[in-house]
Amino acid sequence: MTTESETTPRSFLFLLGSARKDGNTELLARQAASRLPGDVEQRWLHLADLRLNPFPDLRHVGDGVAYPQPTGNERTLLDATLGATDLVIASPLYWYSVSADTKLYLDHWSAWMRVPGIDFKARMRGRTLWGVAALAGQDHQTADPLAGTLRRCADYLGMRWGGVLMGTGSEPGQVLGDASALERADTFFDASRTPVTSAAAR
Repeated sequence: MTTESETTPRSFLFLLGSARKDGNTELLARQAASRLPGDVEQRWLHLADLRLNPFPDLRHVGDGVAYPQPTGNERTLLDATLGATDLVIASPLYWYSVSADTKLYLDHWSAWMRVPGIDFKARMRGRTLWGVAALAGQDHQTADPLAGTLRRCADYLGMRWGGVLMGTGSEPGQVLGDASALERADTFFDASRTPVTSAAAR
């Protein structure tokens, strides 16, 4: 079956989850994005600039569809998410997983799946989820929880999984000295790479 993302021109949404701007994760993401074709739309949003309210768990309140239509920053993020064929979560490794702003954004997916008329889960199916992360050390296995979180989110929604681009960087700009990460960044979003399609998306 042909999905919407296969018939729509590629458009990338970069969601920056760092606690600071122009950090190593953002620099690595922009390096990878610079290799995208010029006709591919890019949109960059800092989650710190689009603060979300704490996520309320209303799944078992009343009929289970108690979530209201999103407004404000939440609506901006929802519309941007649904408007992209490729979603890039760019979060530094904080305590072995994604940042607090990133986790809160993902928590709101639970609400969006239950807002009447949005059909969030069905509309995300077949899109591609990517990750970019900077970490302080050289051992990328310490980021397994981060990668696992993102991949399982992709699997649950039937999205394709593009993988995580990782680089070493703690001090400002340090990731630009990670030659291996920069080399991987040059081909990370290459259309010739085939993202993994989850069983849910088949």
